[in-house]
Amino acid sequence: MEIKHKENDQRGLFYIEDDKGVIGELTYRRDGENVLTIDHTEVKKEMENQGIGTWLVKESVEYARENDLKIEPLCPFAEVQFELHKSYADVRA
Repeated sequence: MEIKHKENDQRGLFYIEDDKGVIGELTYRRDGENVLTIDHTEVKKEMENQGIGTWLVKESVEYARENDLKIEPLCPFAEVQFELHKSYADVRA
């Protein structure tokens, strides 16, 4: 599965889709120049427990590292992922 990314000046989206549409998404807003606030992560019910949400958070962390950004994990799922993966601490706002 391929993670796709869309972004405008204030909002962004990492998502995965199949032939039936979007099956998982992580949305964020830009706060200032260098902070992404993850505000929502969702995976279709029938696709839950397959690691898709975890994969989306990981992709956002890699994007932040590549672009010298920080992440504020406001979404409860993302916050749990940051607690579980101490290696994400370098990008936490």
